Amino acid sequence: MSRDQTSEKAPGRFRRALARLAADEEELDRRDLQEGAASEGATPVMRCTKGEPVRVAGTVRAVVLRPRAGVPTLEAELYDGSGSVTLIWLGRRRIRGIDPGRTLVAHGRMTHNEGKPTIYNPAYELRAAGA
Repeated sequence: MSRDQTSEKAPGRFRRALARLAADEEELDRRDLQEGAASEGATPVMRCTKGEPVRVAGTVRAVVLRPRAGVPTLEAELYDGSGSVTLIWLGRRRIRGIDPGRTLVAHGRMTHNEGKPTIYNPAYELRAAGA
């Protein structure tokens, strides 16, 4: 690579490095989550269409046991950097590995519950911590 080619690429690298230094931690986390979801072949939550099968990936922010009509229901909020989707498993009190901070990929049909993107009984793949 000639010196001219190197100097042409350096300003772009410098701008990216400067942007990372100037960005706050929340913005960096959001970008990292979006890049990770894209590498999993997932669709960003904000682009998912109601009624369509989707693949989403992100980090579990919260897990709640919320009974519905006397049936135990486990709910998890999955955040992918573009938005959140509620994952609901009917008839479950706990699922080993579904904990706040865990990264996972979920597959299912997107719907809305109380105006929020929701997937009922999704298939899921757990990812290693920090993946």
